[in-house]
Amino acid sequence: MQQALDVVVNSFLAAGLYATMAYGLAVIYGVMRIINLAHAGIMMLGAYATFTLFTRFSLDPFLSSLVVVPVFFAGGVLLYQTVVRRLPRSGSTPSMESLLLLFGVWLVLQNFAYVVWSGDTQSILTSYTLKSVSLLGVRVGVPALLVFGMSGLSLLVLEFVLHRTYLGKAIRAVTQNRDAALLSGVDADRISAVAFGIGTAFAGLAGTLLSTLYAFTPDFGRTFLLKAFCIIVLGGLESVTGVAAGALVLALLENGTAAWSTVSTSLQDALSFTLLVLTLVVLPQGLPGLARFVRAKRRR
Repeated sequence: MQQALDVVVNSFLAAGLYATMAYGLAVIYGVMRIINLAHAGIMMLGAYATFTLFTRFSLDPFLSSLVVVPVFFAGGVLLYQTVVRRLPRSGSTPSMESLLLLFGVWLVLQNFAYVVWSGDTQSILTSYTLKSVSLLGVRVGVPALLVFGMSGLSLLVLEFVLHRTYLGKAIRAVTQNRDAALLSGVDADRISAVAFGIGTAFAGLAGTLLSTLYAFTPDFGRTFLLKAFCIIVLGGLESVTGVAAGALVLALLENGTAAWSTVSTSLQDALSFTLLVLTLVVLPQGLPGLARFVRAKRRR
């Protein structure tokens, strides 16, 4: 019983972080049908930005999100206006040009980090990094709890923006049908710029949160990008709530496998890729598609 409780608690904490990593990918893909391969580089840059604010200005890593999020939002809008908006429209599927372009941006960011911060492994150690508290009888690290709190807050803010503001309604309109949104008077190009900024801001925030739990180098982010891909496919690609559910499923799978099997924790990434393949084959529309199928069965 205690082991099951350990798995559930740790899975919820991990799911908060995983969902934050995937929000940005989901928003950008939903609005522009672009798979942002630069996501990993942006997360890495967010970790280094947090590290710089901590070492040079003694700014707490979680408070640094107040600086990282708006700066990365502005950087995302600028990247869209200068580069991404020039990509040819490819309809409902990502274009090869967008994949190559954003992969190139990732490489540029990676080499920029090598020049500025070198290739040495860095980490952020605060007064509470090694502290833990008891939660439902489970010892959990204080940074993990704070990361979960920030993740939950970011989900609430994103849900409020998408469902309670004109901007959110415009984003959802462009996501559902870009041409119809244009006919309704929505400036789809401006909405795309804002969506790309939001996606970039979430990637920067994810980098901030990751830097409080892991050491990092300029190569940092690749593994987490692949997990984020798995989560957004499982969550239905366009659903923010689905992303949160997909993150929880992945976290439960990883923690459950580590607790109740002899599979090495070094193979957890393989679990993510296996889940991604199975989802694409069995549930191409992810968890939302499964929920619709179950509801239809009940009506019959």
